[in-house]
Amino acid sequence: MADQQLEIEKTLSVLKKGGIILYPTDTVWGIGCDATNADAIDKIFALKQRAESKSMICLVSDFKMLQQYVEDVPEVAYDILKYASKPTTIIYDKPLRVAENIVAEDNTLAIRVARDPFCGKLIRKFKRPIVSTSANISGMPTPKNFKEISTAILEGVDYVVNLPLQKKGMKPSSIIKIGNDSTVKIIRK
Repeated sequence: MADQQLEIEKTLSVLKKGGIILYPTDTVWGIGCDATNADAIDKIFALKQRAESKSMICLVSDFKMLQQYVEDVPEVAYDILKYASKPTTIIYDKPLRVAENIVAEDNTLAIRVARDPFCGKLIRKFKRPIVSTSANISGMPTPKNFKEISTAILEGVDYVVNLPLQKKGMKPSSIIKIGNDSTVKIIRK
């Protein structure tokens, strides 16, 4: 696990400088940055050639961190996350302490509690949420593995984490929207 430790240190230094990274998440390869750094988030929008009105996902390390970045986590969210059999992203109302350009126009933010050991350690050490968006130019298919990631993306990030994805053929997470009134809506199965 020394390799993982070294990768975490290298990745942290890039994140702290406001850089953008390409990294293996608990779902697919993702482009990430400090979710509290608006300039870094702008770099991702530019790289993906994506409209800023399209929101991105944030990863947190655990429930405790989740509570620091959402005004009020509905009880039902804990139940969904506890029993989810696969990585699940939940869209919450009224996010806090993140860069404004990552928050959707309706004042919501998609957040996933990372289950991947590398992501979990990285986020815990960074002590802030990390953006996670698929490693593709907007409108292009989501790469299923590292080989499918375009040169434009590989050259456009500040650092590529040198660790393999643990499982092959990963899919994006489920996405569920929970309103403050605890209404639950499935956005992506």
